[in-house]
Amino acid sequence: MTSATTDYLDLAGQLMMVRLFGTELDADTDAFLRTHKVRGVCLFRQNMVDAGQLTRFTGALVDAMGPQALVALDQEGGAVVRSTWVPAPPSAMALGAANDPQLAREVGAAVARAVRALGFNWNFAPVLDLNNNPHNPVIAERSFGADPAQATRIALAWMEGSESEGVACCVKHFPGHGDTHVDSHRDLPHVDKPRAELERFEFAPFRMAAQAAPAMMTAHIVYPALDPVNPATMSRAILTGVLREEFGYEGVIITDGMDMHAIAHRYSPGQAAVNALVAGADMVMAIGSRETQVETVHAIAQAIRDGLLPLPDVEAKLARLEKLAQAHPAGPAAHAREQDDRALMTRAWRAGLTVLGQPQRPARGSRVRLVARADVVSDGISEAGVPADRIAAALGTLYDVELATFADSESFDWSALPQDGRFTILASTSRRRYGPQARAGWRPDLHLALWNPYQALDFPSPALMSYGFAPPALEAAVAWLAGEIDAPGTCPVPGFERPTR
Repeated sequence: MTSATTDYLDLAGQLMMVRLFGTELDADTDAFLRTHKVRGVCLFRQNMVDAGQLTRFTGALVDAMGPQALVALDQEGGAVVRSTWVPAPPSAMALGAANDPQLAREVGAAVARAVRALGFNWNFAPVLDLNNNPHNPVIAERSFGADPAQATRIALAWMEGSESEGVACCVKHFPGHGDTHVDSHRDLPHVDKPRAELERFEFAPFRMAAQAAPAMMTAHIVYPALDPVNPATMSRAILTGVLREEFGYEGVIITDGMDMHAIAHRYSPGQAAVNALVAGADMVMAIGSRETQVETVHAIAQAIRDGLLPLPDVEAKLARLEKLAQAHPAGPAAHAREQDDRALMTRAWRAGLTVLGQPQRPARGSRVRLVARADVVSDGISEAGVPADRIAAALGTLYDVELATFADSESFDWSALPQDGRFTILASTSRRRYGPQARAGWRPDLHLALWNPYQALDFPSPALMSYGFAPPALEAAVAWLAGEIDAPGTCPVPGFERPTR
């Protein structure tokens, strides 16, 4: 291998972020990172055991990649968190329901303190997607709401908090994933709206955040009004034309995971990476297998060598990444306020609690039937939902609880539930909406929507919405049932104004 080839590979490696596959840095991965000068890694739940292990892991990564390393994770809040033992932040929509920028800033700072203590300096949050689609399969409560000004105000406050604690944010998913019926992890969505509508809605928060966000993540979505062929991640018209030139954005542009089906089922890894970098991305999240990572780094090096990625453009990308890393030094910092932050998260979850209709609290000691999905496994994006028996135990501190569980709401015989005078509570603990079988004729006395608030629209029953299922969210719901707290939140998306029959 010639020196020139090595130089091109070194440049290529600095434009990549990779996935790792264990809970420690093995010799082979260490050599790969060092050899190719890889600058970025993204860790997921499967890379994490506990604070001690994770801090050692991130420390080893910084040692391998150098002080300009970018060590990232998705710690949005709600169901999308990777470190599950730290103070549990509310989802974006819970903060949108509370509509308190100062509270959002405090939560963003607390999230940053927790992940910084574990050795991370880049958090892929907050979400700036505006969710106005009740059937969106992947965003829902991850959004701060549907009003561009309000959602952006809360998101920017959250980001200010994170920045104050030395953790870079990355707003996502530009130009907007909120009005899709398809999850880009599974297939390629299209948002077929005229440019004027995109400007009014999807673009608005990203334009407002363009001068504040140190990084933006691209969406694997086709917007025919902007580019009828290429998803945004690979569209020069969108990344360079709209984001860089029209919005005047000067921060880092990173792609969403290039192993998501929207991309991986249509392009080879190397081709996809080069297309994204040519379009205007600064870093490609090549989070596939080692084979994919090797293919990607060689494809990028070849594109630089052939002039498809001109050296001045590569140098500009590297300068933006260098600026991001210098402003957010890698390496852990002490988490001295953990107990205070746990109390903060409890307060924040309670501030977002929202009622729909006029729900009645059963009296203490009442006979209650709890109906819930038995278990909710992780879908690879969100963490696993709260098991039904845990909800039953929580409600059992107030009531005589009989638990009825189902594995699948569409095959479950809802008519078989006894009509014996027990107060029936449905607890919804997944993101998926209910289908026609569940909705046909049956209704609970009270619906606890402990994840996706849109599920509260599936039954004509009064509901309590928490926008998440983390322990402090469930504790808040129990406190409301006990009459200890009110539910002061206002749902920040349309469709929740309906009267309850």
